[in-house]
Amino acid sequence: MRIRFLGAARTTTGSMHMVELNGRRLLLDCGLYQGKRKEAFERNRSLPFDPGSVDVCILSHAHIDHSGNLPSLIKSGYRGKVIATPATRDLCEIMLADSAHLQVQDVAYVNKKRAKQGKNPFEPLYTPDDIGPTLAAFRTVAYEKPMQVAPGAVLTFYDAGHLLGSAFVQLDIRQNGSARRLFFTGDMGRKHMPILKDPVVLSDVDILITESTYGNRDHPAHEDVKNELAELCAHVVDNEARLLIPAFSVGRTQQIVYFLHELSREGRIAEIPVYVDSPLSTKATTVYEEHTECYDAETIALLRKGDQPFSFPRLRYVTDTRESKRLNDMRGPVIIISASGMCEGGRILHHLKHTVGDERNIILIVGYQAEHTLGRRLVEKEKRVRIFGDEFDVLARVKTINALSAHADRNEMRAYYEEMNAAVDEAFVVHGEAEACTGVARALDELGARHVHIPEPGDEYDL
Repeated sequence: MRIRFLGAARTTTGSMHMVELNGRRLLLDCGLYQGKRKEAFERNRSLPFDPGSVDVCILSHAHIDHSGNLPSLIKSGYRGKVIATPATRDLCEIMLADSAHLQVQDVAYVNKKRAKQGKNPFEPLYTPDDIGPTLAAFRTVAYEKPMQVAPGAVLTFYDAGHLLGSAFVQLDIRQNGSARRLFFTGDMGRKHMPILKDPVVLSDVDILITESTYGNRDHPAHEDVKNELAELCAHVVDNEARLLIPAFSVGRTQQIVYFLHELSREGRIAEIPVYVDSPLSTKATTVYEEHTECYDAETIALLRKGDQPFSFPRLRYVTDTRESKRLNDMRGPVIIISASGMCEGGRILHHLKHTVGDERNIILIVGYQAEHTLGRRLVEKEKRVRIFGDEFDVLARVKTINALSAHADRNEMRAYYEEMNAAVDEAFVVHGEAEACTGVARALDELGARHVHIPEPGDEYDL
């Protein structure tokens, strides 16, 4: 068996790993690389393998850094199936369509500049027309239902607790008369988070491929989230200000709405207008409402009582562009939740433009911010930032709440490995920046893993 690490190696984006066994090729994830525009453009356009040679693609979850280059895979000649959970498939339907729309928009913007420079235009990575064939390649399988995906390879999905439909990938492999179990985490979720079930603990693992996003950091306690949100809402009311929350449309937005719903129900916040300004968030919330099989006991109990976790008085979902623009003229107090979560595109940029220059306002960062993104520059307290090519002074307060992260932190990952029994034969640490990878690798070594690797992009290992 051979494993090649083609993406999300020593970085947190572009998840893509190839497992070769018994003459077959299994692709784990096919994510978009996100980062500096030129580098991302080149890396996403050139798949580091022949798509026609791949037999099956196994998708851990719907986040774009794990699923976003599937249309390129199909366009380039892949003829196999994309195996995913039902909720992941449904989220991909809306997320890939949104990604295609952004690809077209982004290239149109770049081509305007290229035309002025007398350069040839670029083609989009993919377009909305490519989404239908991509979705047609999906085949869904429920959690804990074994499925043979290649000779000598049986796949079983287990709930990862990270995102609606997110899965731990277990591959039971028979090769040359021996049996081994490979475990690919995708992204590892957390215990006791709202809405979703806790991550399932796997056992008898021989080969581990694990993410490490927060492998060198700890999150604050969960209850701190509600307390901090309540304090920020009080500030917004007292100062007639704006609370702007850049949030990923799928997962993080629903978490924030859930917490605001609880605070509203408990009478801990005033009746502030709350706007979820993202067509994708609105569609994603509908998908969340349809897949109650992924909910934890607390959320199921809410539903049985007739409570709606994604709705409360003064909450409005905005899809119309004109209404979105009107929000920029609205006086506070107001809360606006908008995408993208790393402030790299979408409606959040327009809201930031109208928010950063007022010291009364608050920009609340609630998710991981990759290197070279606008969100990362805000978190690092840069005094001036560029939005739509113009520079703005950052006078608004920038706050962060890491407790909302859907990724397990350093202690949560270590606790999971201990419960799993981390004395695996081979462990590969991916999906993290250098210090995070090192932190997870050290923990696995201390817990008894025999060989621990931090692959470089393109590294191959014969097992």
